[in-house]
Amino acid sequence: MRTVSFIALLAASCLPAPLAAAEPTPQEVFEKRLMPIFKSPNPSSCVQCHLTGVDLKDYILPDAEKTFRSLRDQGLIDLDAPERSKIVKLIDMGGQDKKGPVVHAKARAAEREAFLAWIAACAKDPALRAAAKLDAKELAKPAAPDEVIRHARTDRVLESFERNVWAWRFRCMNCHTEGTPQNEKGRKEYGDRVSWVKKGGAGATMDYLVGSKLINLEKPEESLLLRKPLGEKHEGGVKFAVGDDAYKGFRTWIEDVAAMRKGKYTAAKDLPAADTGPARFGTDIWLKLENCPPAWGDKLMQVRVFAWDEKAKGWEAQPIAVSDRVVFGKGKLWQHNLTLLAPSGSDRAKAWRTAPSLPERKYLLRAYVDAEGRLAKDWKAQFGDADSVGATEFRARWRPGYGGMTTVSGADLRK
Repeated sequence: MRTVSFIALLAASCLPAPLAAAEPTPQEVFEKRLMPIFKSPNPSSCVQCHLTGVDLKDYILPDAEKTFRSLRDQGLIDLDAPERSKIVKLIDMGGQDKKGPVVHAKARAAEREAFLAWIAACAKDPALRAAAKLDAKELAKPAAPDEVIRHARTDRVLESFERNVWAWRFRCMNCHTEGTPQNEKGRKEYGDRVSWVKKGGAGATMDYLVGSKLINLEKPEESLLLRKPLGEKHEGGVKFAVGDDAYKGFRTWIEDVAAMRKGKYTAAKDLPAADTGPARFGTDIWLKLENCPPAWGDKLMQVRVFAWDEKAKGWEAQPIAVSDRVVFGKGKLWQHNLTLLAPSGSDRAKAWRTAPSLPERKYLLRAYVDAEGRLAKDWKAQFGDADSVGATEFRARWRPGYGGMTTVSGADLRK
């Protein structure tokens, strides 16, 4: 028994060692890992960070060697440390959103692993490392210029959404906020489409709207998100007037999204001008003007509220709150909720991101009336000094809610 075991052991020790499996070539890794991404009809995980303008496929060519040279020549891969490659970091960026959809996380993980494996294989190939530069015309990259790609980043689109749509949501939220009693009633009757103000906040609401039928990409001005609050077959009645601030905001954002989605921005000059105005914060703080003169009846009115600057002993130069709505002629009154304004990045703006409110003190109210219907004819037109119908000082506690409405007499306004 011992002799047989010794002979078997000796014989086994004399057998040649099994050959190590050959490592896959860069070409093999490319065909197995990257080509499925290139050929997939589905968008890459780039859609998590970009509304449009860029896809991971844009950086891949049908040829493995040319893809390598293209990425290398653009500084998108690090052959000495593949995990530090810029293309990998770009893929990783979506992972910063911990609340992002699981489908994006899975796609991103697969894309990251594929590129890392391929870059590592390329790094071991001396011939590839020494390959000549690719002609600039052959480089694989998005067709859109960097400025257009940055404009369509979802964080920038969200900033615009918060400024142009979310700030005015209080005009619509009673019936359209997901989970409220009013919304549950409407949802049972009209379906889930009425629940477009999401409990998850501005980001969740924007994500829903971008993929919904409430936005008309072909004819943005015909979007249901605009037509419904104008009163078209709307159970909630009229919430907008053409040319008022909410209409301007909604339409500005919708038209921008439609232009991005339809590829209308092909150069930096095509992009809309940057909005340098104040940050806006929607509130449930209400203001009423009673005893409005008959001349204001059934016309669009805008009110601007100015705060007292104790240090300067004068009124602040810019309004702290604004609102607009058509005057109810028969009732001789105007009432609406306020949207607060603060310089972007200011301490006031930072505080209002979590709790927008106004302190009890004296204020100045200036009112403007579109007597000739100018804003209805040109929705981009603005109220000016010629539209002023007067101003008055008042003191307010600003209790939130319809029942806590602050009232000012329109008869007190003086030019």
